[in-house]
Amino acid sequence: MQRYDRLYALYDDFDADTLRAYQDFVDLFPPVDSRVALDYWESASDELDDRKDEIRSSFPDEPAFADVAARATRDQAFAALDLHAKYERGVNVLVLDVDETLRSAGGTDNEIPRETLHLLTEFHEAGVPIVICTGQTLENVKGFLSQGLGDELVHSGDVSIVYEAGTGVFTPGHGPDTKQLLYEDLGEDVRGVFDDLRSKVLPDAPETVRRGCHLQGNEFNVTLKPNFETGSERARELIDEALVYELDLLADCLDAPEQAVRAYYADADPEIAGVLEAAGETPDADVPDDLRDVLDRIDVAYYEADAAEIASRELNKVVGVEAAFDVLGVADPFALVMGDSKSDLRVMEWVHGEGAGIAAAPEHASERVLEHVQQTDELVFDRGAADEILRTAWALNLLAE
Repeated sequence: MQRYDRLYALYDDFDADTLRAYQDFVDLFPPVDSRVALDYWESASDELDDRKDEIRSSFPDEPAFADVAARATRDQAFAALDLHAKYERGVNVLVLDVDETLRSAGGTDNEIPRETLHLLTEFHEAGVPIVICTGQTLENVKGFLSQGLGDELVHSGDVSIVYEAGTGVFTPGHGPDTKQLLYEDLGEDVRGVFDDLRSKVLPDAPETVRRGCHLQGNEFNVTLKPNFETGSERARELIDEALVYELDLLADCLDAPEQAVRAYYADADPEIAGVLEAAGETPDADVPDDLRDVLDRIDVAYYEADAAEIASRELNKVVGVEAAFDVLGVADPFALVMGDSKSDLRVMEWVHGEGAGIAAAPEHASERVLEHVQQTDELVFDRGAADEILRTAWALNLLAE
């Protein structure tokens, strides 16, 4: 019998939904000081073991099937088998965005769900390193990771944080390589522009931007965030205005024509072009070669109703992930990359081009991200349900063993 046929038989002949419910109960049962509760947990654990043993006896040549059925739905299991048939290997490192990926303002109340946190600990215990790859500040990420996963896991030496979209990498437990400030390797000319931007961005801002936005506490990037709920109409209006302002401020810091700077970034990013057009600021100017050479090194990013950011194009999540892999000793990566934004797309395209991984995105990800994911392995998950893809990857690894 072919492996696909055996997998069909597994889900047809056994109550995988109930098995998975027992597994989730055993995994997620909170620690309580109650003899009755403990007896109930032990009874569920025994029932789980009995059901798994029954599957193992029915599929002696497929020792992973019992654990696959206990973790993955039918669709997730077949997706995992498809991935194994295509790539013939399992995932050996996770590269995970946080906001609107592991957690969602609209789906998880901005908390990483317990199911997702538990699966991350399972991957960690199985020896799979975790790279958190985010645009957030280091201190913010360290805080919620320690709270959700525990200090022991975060400082195990197998977890790395690529923060501010690649300006720095923090990998506890690695001596002098624990914290790498990648922006220190940039030329003084570019670093000077960012110093100038940071000193002016709030004092010179229009009153609506100054009152409605705050400057994220980055070490290097210049990021304006709204003082309103991410995704709200008010946040969208403010970030659109902040984007136009940041483009013009960049022009001022470079002593360059505003229209030329607007034209450069509008040509590079359709979303930026759309914001400028909606504001009646449609750029129409030539970009001199000497200015283009400078702008080629500076990235302006627009995240609808979330952030307007100026960063170094020489520093991005790909650079940060490569540095994290070096520290973690991941020499032959096959990564699961999960994200929702253009900065995540760069990592997805990089691993795809290198044959070094697969990509997944939430259903509300940016259009370009969804297009890439649909064209590769179609790993799209529901808002706030990152565990769907983690279960698929877990099943993939079981099948690949």
